[in-house]
Parts: sequence; structure tokens; C-alpha cells
Amino acid sequence: MDLAHNRGMKYGHLFGYGIVIYSVMFLLWSGFVTYGFVEGLVPRLVSLSVLITLGIIAGNSLRTQSWRDIAPYSLAWALIAAALDAIFSVPFTGWSLFADWNVWLGYAIVALAPLAAPWFRRRTALA
Repeated sequence: MDLAHNRGMKYGHLFGYGIVIYSVMFLLWSGFVTYGFVEGLVPRLVSLSVLITLGIIAGNSLRTQSWRDIAPYSLAWALIAAALDAIFSVPFTGWSLFADWNVWLGYAIVALAPLAAPWFRRRTALA
């Protein structure tokens, strides 16, 4: 049985970019912690910039024309990030991790940044 809304779903992109976004941000923040670069505004701005860039790249990889086509993927990427946090971070930080508003802001950015991808896509002239 083929459901109409699943026909065009790109499952490689769905799971792949969810894992890639989480992995890059986890690695970035781990590097920040390792070298003591966690206090102040600069590390937050750097991680915010990287997260938005990753979201736009992931959104553009879908090659869709509308943010509406990207929304199911970006929402899934945010859910994947939350699930991976539960698996990999909660054992070290506890469930209080989810009480931090910065974590929820990150999930919101993962869900919203890819929606801007159509505005950042290179326009090519048709000859």
C-alpha cells in the first residue's frame, strides 16, 4: 500500500541530514567544551551560525520549490536531534538537559532554518 504523502519522501535525506546536523553540532560543542570555549556570546553565535548554515544546506539538498515541502523534513530533523540527545546526552547530563531553554531554541532552529532554503538557492539562468 503506497500512501500518497509518502511517494516523494526522500528517506536518505530525512534520516541522513538529521544525523549529520546532530553530529556536527555535537562535535562542535564537544570541541568548545574541550578547549574551554563555552562562556560568553561568541561560542553561542558561532554555534548558531553553524546550525543555521547546516539547516539551509540540508533544506537546499531537498531541491524543493517551497518551504511547505521542506517542513516535514525539518520537523523530523528536530525530532531526531531530540531523540539523539535523549540517547547520547541524557546519560551524562540527566533529563534536566531538556529544562534548558537553549536546547529547545536549538531544536526550533533545526526546524525553522531549513525553511529559508528556497530563498538561499542559487538561481541559474535558463538559456
